[in-house]
Amino acid sequence: MHEYFRRKAHHQGYTLSLSQQRVIERMAQQASALLHTSPRSRQRSLYLHGAVGRGKSWLLDGFFQAVPIAEKQRVHFHDFFTHLHQGMFRHREAPDALGRTLDELLKDCRLLCFDEFHVHDIGDAMLISRLFKALFQRGVLLLVTSNYPPEGLLPNPLYHARFKPVIDLINARMEVMEVGGPHDYRGQPHSHTQQQFTQGQYVWPGSPAQRQSLRLPERQAPAFALRVGARQLNVRLCAERTVRFEFADLCDQPTAVMDYLELCRRFDTWIIDELPSLEDCSIAAQQRFINLIDVLYDQDKRLLLIGERPLRDSLGGNAIDLARTRSRLGQLLEVGPEAIATTDIDLNTSGAHSSLRRT
Repeated sequence: MHEYFRRKAHHQGYTLSLSQQRVIERMAQQASALLHTSPRSRQRSLYLHGAVGRGKSWLLDGFFQAVPIAEKQRVHFHDFFTHLHQGMFRHREAPDALGRTLDELLKDCRLLCFDEFHVHDIGDAMLISRLFKALFQRGVLLLVTSNYPPEGLLPNPLYHARFKPVIDLINARMEVMEVGGPHDYRGQPHSHTQQQFTQGQYVWPGSPAQRQSLRLPERQAPAFALRVGARQLNVRLCAERTVRFEFADLCDQPTAVMDYLELCRRFDTWIIDELPSLEDCSIAAQQRFINLIDVLYDQDKRLLLIGERPLRDSLGGNAIDLARTRSRLGQLLEVGPEAIATTDIDLNTSGAHSSLRRT
């Protein structure tokens, strides 16, 4: 484990921080225990927290890749919980719907890596309590990354006290470690995190002249209905694997993470137009935008985001997770009003590969 991370850091040109070295030491101990103890033996799981871009997901991915067992899964918060809710609804008549669903989702999993863990919904919070207890009872080694220490989860004062038993469970059954350091590695040319938006761009101000120069779609295209599950969503363009929405189509409407996941199965290139100043939007709209960016980022989709002002001026607001969204969108190539045309979008429905390409 130590050698794996040493080579990984050297290859990417990074020096491991002291906090990262401490985490790797703990991971080495966990890997040894996984290899030399029975599958049902209990050991202390690991909860990593810290500011965005400090290498939490990089550490999680490295641990997942380096542990030489087949019974392991790496999952994302949104995707896992969508499948969990669907499974429990499917088995709602069973005496233990959660247990039946985990049997399907995890099978013989011994290591579960749970990335980008956060809680803002009281319904999810109550389910998390049952989920963690079930995982610990099954002897699953849980590795969790989060932007928040356990005490910072579900900060809404209306619900935080009800979540306190889960916080106590995490502190009792998991080793809580902070991944710190002065640098946001996502802002460096070769990201310390492996994942980033693929060839994504942020274009502003999206004026008619700029749209013509960059071959962008015109504003105020008529909306038409697109069925997504049981919903009808307004969409401005569908062309092969490319889809275009206006911000209001997705974020001012009661859309959900499961809608974004379903759309990701159908589209690889996303154009989100008419991005407003988030600080002028409701908290609900801000949270939907955060969830949308989380899903697009995790699903490795191409993103063309179009707004009226520089990106840093568009991402104000009070939603709790906006720091993560700013960090992720900061990886987009920003194309301002004076930039040379660098966007080439094939919007022909007959095109086999609709995509964003940087020239």
